[in-house]
Amino acid sequence: MNTATLLKPFRGHKTALLTTYRSDGVTGVDTPVSIVIDGARIIFRTWEDSGKAKRLRNNPVADLRPCSFRGEPRGLPVRGRVRLLDDAESRHAALLLGRRHPMLQRWAVPATHRLLRYRTLHYELVPFDREEIASNEGCPD
Repeated sequence: MNTATLLKPFRGHKTALLTTYRSDGVTGVDTPVSIVIDGARIIFRTWEDSGKAKRLRNNPVADLRPCSFRGEPRGLPVRGRVRLLDDAESRHAALLLGRRHPMLQRWAVPATHRLLRYRTLHYELVPFDREEIASNEGCPD
């Protein structure tokens, strides 16, 4: 299955439920994140000391599924590899997130991160093809 088909359910949603895995590799932790689709990848942000950033440093494989603003799942999960974006890519990601979520990601989140002196990190999730997933262990559903 190609990437465009895997990302199609996310096109109508501004929020997705990110499932990151603890160090045991099986226990998943769900967190709603604001997303934007950029080509064949999904971009989201968090701050450096957040739990999800720590889990992603240890295990860069995560699941993402469309959800409501409150984190209620609205679709099937897509598994992919998450990568921390560098400075130039991070600025582009911030611009895209700000366009998609003007009040939240252009104004509220950056102001809060500056006020609390958080270092903002931008990530991309590139989905695996369905054939690349060897096991569904640890995968929700």
